[in-house]
Amino acid sequence: MSSTMWSRRTAFNSGPPLKSLHPGRLSPRPAGRKCGCARLVGVSDSALTAPPPVAVQAPKVLCAMSGGVDSSMSASLLAEQGFEVVGTMLRFWPDDRQSGAFDVCCSPDAAYDARRIADKLDVPFYLLDYREEFEEIVVDPFVPSYEGAETPNPCVWCNREIKFGSMVRRAMMLGCEFLATGHYVRRVDGPYGVELHRGRDDSKDQTYFLWALPRKILPYLLFPLGEMTKEQVREEALRRGFTVASKPSSHGLCFIPNTVSEYLQERSKERPGPIVDASDGGKVIGEHRGVQFYTIGQKKGLGLYHSHLERFVIELEAQSNTVVVGTREMCHWQNLRANRVNLLCDAEEVPERVTVQVRYRQRPVAARVVRLDEDGFELQFDEPLFAVTRGQSAVLYDGDRLLGGGVIVERT
Repeated sequence: MSSTMWSRRTAFNSGPPLKSLHPGRLSPRPAGRKCGCARLVGVSDSALTAPPPVAVQAPKVLCAMSGGVDSSMSASLLAEQGFEVVGTMLRFWPDDRQSGAFDVCCSPDAAYDARRIADKLDVPFYLLDYREEFEEIVVDPFVPSYEGAETPNPCVWCNREIKFGSMVRRAMMLGCEFLATGHYVRRVDGPYGVELHRGRDDSKDQTYFLWALPRKILPYLLFPLGEMTKEQVREEALRRGFTVASKPSSHGLCFIPNTVSEYLQERSKERPGPIVDASDGGKVIGEHRGVQFYTIGQKKGLGLYHSHLERFVIELEAQSNTVVVGTREMCHWQNLRANRVNLLCDAEEVPERVTVQVRYRQRPVAARVVRLDEDGFELQFDEPLFAVTRGQSAVLYDGDRLLGGGVIVERT
């Protein structure tokens, strides 16, 4: 290995040299033993606190590959930086997957693309079976959440429990020091530890979905694309001759074959009930098919008796099986309360004034932290916010830095 390997700053990290980032080879691979996945077993959390020995060889990184341009470029950049790259993809799709489900990022065709890129880079590639975990953590709670009048955010928990939480442990079992992904996120090594910051490409920033990551795994994560734009990534992939350079980006939920509405209709029974107008004393102005088929802020497709009324869904009451509508002004809230709080910093580092996102594509808004403790947090927005929804994530930022977040349980 070149003697300059440890002193050179990588293209995707503006922090200290690699040597100071090294979290330790926690699970060394004996010489001559090939990597494999058939006998992989779990690693205890205590392994994350093992003291870091001195690095004596090129750092080894497990790179998550989905067969798309982002993860392919991540693997390529890492290899060019001198890392020993091991490629991997998680199998989520069932044998009887529906047409349209798992088509872009999680399919046999995507696995083929990922393997071809790994071959081109001359790095090993493993397909790991995570079907049971994905079903339990992501798919099974999805419909019941809607039936309970909540709008879930399954990608958050997939990232926490599977794509990052579990995969860091898998990386250790393969003797890797790091786990890398193609997320548009910046890793910054701050004075009190590793921080996650928004990616340079505002249109592709993915920190919103990473607020629930266990803080202890942050030192093991690399994000090679954090300083790049999507356009730059495609240009570099094309220059390298990658067949996936122009491959469409994945959108939505990978396991949904069509739309969320159609998915719910196929898997949840209708339960008709009243639609009441909160702006008119709770007068019944329509009938709904089931609270699970409606979302906060919805305006179209309500089936009101008087179609000329402009009404928005402002409340879903699972217990009374009631959909409450009101005026647009009534669909704004000044405060929220969240539980299942997870911080990526010490609580003392969270300022009183923060910016908040309550939806992925929503512009961050200013808010004041009214309360923050182990039970959750309360926020007060500077201006009332539209369509704050139970079950969605309230994600906290200090500038570009991701502080953490929680699940919205109440708004007033």
